[in-house]
Amino acid sequence: MKDFAGRVALITGAAHGFGKEFVKQAAQRGMKIAAVDIMEDALNEIAPLAEELGAEKILLFPCDVTEYDQVKCVVSKVLEEFGQIDLLMNNAGVATFGPVWAVPPLEYEWIIDTNLKSHIYFMHEVIPVMMKQGTHCNIVNTCSAAGTFTSKSAAAYQASKFGALALTESVYFDLIEAGADIHMSAYCPGFIQTHLDHSEEYKQDKYTVEDAYYGSPIHKAMQGAAQYLIKTGRPIDEAGPVVFKAIEDDQLYIITHEHYDKYIQLRCENMLARKNPEAVAIDHNIKQQ
Repeated sequence: MKDFAGRVALITGAAHGFGKEFVKQAAQRGMKIAAVDIMEDALNEIAPLAEELGAEKILLFPCDVTEYDQVKCVVSKVLEEFGQIDLLMNNAGVATFGPVWAVPPLEYEWIIDTNLKSHIYFMHEVIPVMMKQGTHCNIVNTCSAAGTFTSKSAAAYQASKFGALALTESVYFDLIEAGADIHMSAYCPGFIQTHLDHSEEYKQDKYTVEDAYYGSPIHKAMQGAAQYLIKTGRPIDEAGPVVFKAIEDDQLYIITHEHYDKYIQLRCENMLARKNPEAVAIDHNIKQQ
């Protein structure tokens, strides 16, 4: 997509982190914005910012993206208001860390429903709309570097992100075969100063369960590690320009933390050599030079 002005962007997870940065970039390009988030109070705060930055119009849609009926309703309302959808940014995401035998299974449902199934729901509803428009459109799925290689104590999060990346690649091929003028992008950043370490604030009641894991030493240790890695990550304002440049270039893989390349390569080499994976000490937060 080269010309953004007057076109419609639907952005999930829009109230914080990457989503908020994407709203700012879309606004600066004069787009119409459908901002979606479960946190209604925080969502309300971004409208004046978007208007100040130049958005042609912004509408807010409180929504639980893990509920397919709510997703369908949002897409329907966006079409009623704007008549089209040109850019879909599936960005809503949550995280929990810890070993599979300790983390409650309901946490996996929460993470997979949010990080993976919501992408499916929105693409299922939006892609037919984009196909009918017959104009060049883009879809960006936030997949994370955690979808490109594995590390310890991140099974739930990485399972969701590997799934999101595989989903994006597969849809990319399907759209080509269908002759659709819709380009896919997978945003795969490392640690950036987002709001991911506060995921518990977004947790719905349906995913809440009493379990000894919460408050346990391992849970506290995992929370502390996540907070450190997010706090010391790259500045959040790097994200928007990089992603929107990739949209302009119809770039599939948006891999921003180059020092992770060696871990991606090692994983692929081990697989092709039929070797067991190696445990490595991952340098998470090397600052970009």
